[in-house]
Amino acid sequence: MDGNIWQQVLQIAFLLEMINTVPFVIGIFDHPLQNLFIPVFLNCWLAKRALESMVNDFHRAIHRTQSAMFNQLLILISTIICLIFTFICGVEHLQRAGKKLSVFDSFYFCIVTFSTVGFGDVLPDIWPSKLLVVIMICVALIVLPIQFEELAYLWMERQKSGGDYSKQRTETERHVVLCVSSVKIDLLMDFLNEFYAHPRLQEYYVIILCPAEQDAAVRRVLRIPMWSHRVIYLQGSALKDQDLVRAKLDNAEACFILTCRCEEDRNAADYQTILRAWAVKDFAPSCTLFVQILKAENKFHVKFADHIVCEEEFKYAMLALNCICPATSTFITLLVHTSQGLEGQHSPEDWHRIYGKCSGNEVYSIVLKESIFFSEYEGNSFTYASFNAYNKYGICLIGVCPDDTKKNILLNPGPEHIMKPLDVCFYISLTKEENSCFKRGCKNSPKTQPPTSSAITSMGTVAIDLQELSIPSSLGPSLSAETNISETRKPNMVPVLELPDSPSFQTADMFSDQSKNPYQPYTGDEGSNDYVKGYPPDLPYIGSSPILCHLRKKKTPKCCMQLEKTCNHKDEEDVKAYSLKNKLIIVSAETTRNGLYNFILPLRASYRSENELCPIVLLLEHDLDDLLRCGVSFAASMVVVDKESTMSAEEDYMADAKTIINVQTLFRLLSGLNIITELTHPANMRFMQFSAKDCHSLAFSKLEKKEREKGSNLSFIFRLPFAAGRVFSIGMLDTLLYQCFVKDYMITITRLLLGLESTPKSGFLCSMSITEEELCIETYGRLYEMLSSTVGDIPIGIYRTESQMLEPPEVSLHKVSVFEEGKDPEEQDEAIPCELPDIQTHSLRRRSMQWASNLLGPWHAERDADRLSQQRGVLLSCSERLELTELVKKRMKNLGLSTHGFDRMNNNQSSHSYALINPSPDTKLELNDIVYIIRKDPLIKDERY
Repeated sequence: MDGNIWQQVLQIAFLLEMINTVPFVIGIFDHPLQNLFIPVFLNCWLAKRALESMVNDFHRAIHRTQSAMFNQLLILISTIICLIFTFICGVEHLQRAGKKLSVFDSFYFCIVTFSTVGFGDVLPDIWPSKLLVVIMICVALIVLPIQFEELAYLWMERQKSGGDYSKQRTETERHVVLCVSSVKIDLLMDFLNEFYAHPRLQEYYVIILCPAEQDAAVRRVLRIPMWSHRVIYLQGSALKDQDLVRAKLDNAEACFILTCRCEEDRNAADYQTILRAWAVKDFAPSCTLFVQILKAENKFHVKFADHIVCEEEFKYAMLALNCICPATSTFITLLVHTSQGLEGQHSPEDWHRIYGKCSGNEVYSIVLKESIFFSEYEGNSFTYASFNAYNKYGICLIGVCPDDTKKNILLNPGPEHIMKPLDVCFYISLTKEENSCFKRGCKNSPKTQPPTSSAITSMGTVAIDLQELSIPSSLGPSLSAETNISETRKPNMVPVLELPDSPSFQTADMFSDQSKNPYQPYTGDEGSNDYVKGYPPDLPYIGSSPILCHLRKKKTPKCCMQLEKTCNHKDEEDVKAYSLKNKLIIVSAETTRNGLYNFILPLRASYRSENELCPIVLLLEHDLDDLLRCGVSFAASMVVVDKESTMSAEEDYMADAKTIINVQTLFRLLSGLNIITELTHPANMRFMQFSAKDCHSLAFSKLEKKEREKGSNLSFIFRLPFAAGRVFSIGMLDTLLYQCFVKDYMITITRLLLGLESTPKSGFLCSMSITEEELCIETYGRLYEMLSSTVGDIPIGIYRTESQMLEPPEVSLHKVSVFEEGKDPEEQDEAIPCELPDIQTHSLRRRSMQWASNLLGPWHAERDADRLSQQRGVLLSCSERLELTELVKKRMKNLGLSTHGFDRMNNNQSSHSYALINPSPDTKLELNDIVYIIRKDPLIKDERY
């Protein structure tokens, strides 16, 4: 009790009250002391204390918890005011005994003193005034730094947490919220680049809500002027309503919830995402929700979200389609990225320029009656509109959303679909129609004069001038003269056109890989003795897509499914015991998981012919012997799937280390095998098929750096493994979720292309190979007309393989060796065979080259130094390849396996492959080109035949 009394007595507020009260009370009873001075101005400190208590009580009454910054600022301002007021009043009163100062002079002296200027024109001349000045300076030097330190600390903490997004801004601005568990620089830049790539989103603000503190890299990016005024970082949790209020989520246009894919336990990462989605939906039910999920079995927990991207579904589907439609992953990745098609335009390589140009194609939509491209085809068939729009404008019509469904998107519904005014058309183009140079006035221009070049693609001339073709009357009406067709009458399409100066051919030859005639409609009861069409009887997880598939009539015994064991049904321990007709697809994984269902689904879909069903071998925890025993020597493709636990590492980019080394080992041992894999980080694709002395890899690395310096988001596309579809990063598909804010149809179209879902009357993605018989078609535009007018297929791109030079262009231009001075560079390139030459011949040639170099001088020696070094590298590489091949063949013989076909598989020529999206009509077809096709649903009955 005594301690509490002394604590109250020694408080500054009590002492101030006594200083003001005691002289006043004494003056009442003692008349001579009535003139005693009472420092009433010291009551300002008591007023300051009362003001602070009143503000705290006010905040407590209105339940405002985020007022620390305001309170500290109020304390600082009131402290400065009290110091100045006390100084002015004290100096003015004490100077009455000396040189009198007015209130203004005292105020002037106070400001000059506290600002440390000290002009010296106003000075206290008596010792009490001087003592007061000393006391006030000491108090200011002690109190003010403490107040400023506390204010600075609160300000820094506020900067870390991001503060608040004011409600007043939501009335005039639009914003979206990005919820993540941790912000990585790659994820942030991918989101910002893709989100702000659309012109109408330039005025949007991005609010990042993350529980982690900003790291140095993110802080540097957010200070860049391009992002500093448009991106706001808030440190907080989506599970706290207070943090959601700070982000003004209830006023946001959309909320993106992303999952950290570097977590060791991916299920735990999904659980966090699910809780965030529930919290956001509970707080703001009307907010558009975009959710990213890693595991397919967790998807059904967030079915309420407006847009969902399941990483596992897309990853396995793209790995599967890469086996039957090469580079599908590259095609899809380029299609969902926003680009202007400027990548590689300054490269000396022709394929860089056309590949980079085609990479700028994207999917757009427009209502038919509002379109210049498609409004003239109202009442015509879909395939007729698709070809004529491509022929006239260079765009590829791939799908439609009929006006009577409003929800179901149909890819290539076939000639049976009649275009209606309210149909939503989906097309592939370099730019959307609204941004093109076409005006509404162009619609009435004469149809007899189509443009000679595509104003959309600017890549080439029209494929075919239909008016110059003489079509026999027996073939029916011309494509260019098709009249409006009523809904009760099916369109009459033109069969195969006889091209000038080229022999006629049968369409069935083009589709020789089909088990059935493409003219013959599917009746639903067809099937072989081994397969039936139906839905999978056992779904691996809740929410998996039921898709009609090829099913075996008789279930294979489990003992026969294991290659490493013999059973009563087979004697051998390798794949030869099954007498398989088609080439294998080997899936190398450490463990089985539910996601493999999405790998098998596209490969066993009912719309694929039975002779396309490749056997699938699942290889678990393998070594070289197991790999050889499972039939790798006659496998079509090998898919390498890494274990999820290896995707996390102390250094993020090391998460792909195990996958890269495993693939590199397989590539060195089996160089001719088509190895397909997926990486976590796109930047690691440069290590696929790595060769330190490969001049092409070095040239592509320089090109990638140049494109990155120009600000390109697709600098990685020129890496040969990615261009060929042998590697991709699922992180690239993050842009698919971001694009859905502007293009809400992109996820559905991508799922239809990958076969993850099916819609009645919707087509599917497949491919056809160009053989010598199809070369008479000559151009891609003619092929487009041929397919659309006969079987109703819509081509959307080309996968092309070209032979690769031994040197990059910048090295091999006009280089001539000493002995081949008169030969062309092409002849010299052919002079380097990819096989081990005779040792004696090589030795004589080396001595002769040295003698000639010494004779002709150092200039020739320097000129040929690089070329000789590269020739030596090629020879050593071939020698190493032959040595590894012999090693594998010996191992196969020891295991009792046949080496037949192994040499042919490893005798691969140096080549590169790439995918062209919607190439120009005059693109020349080449032998072994693979054309991507959207084939109509075989269940649709074609009444034309």
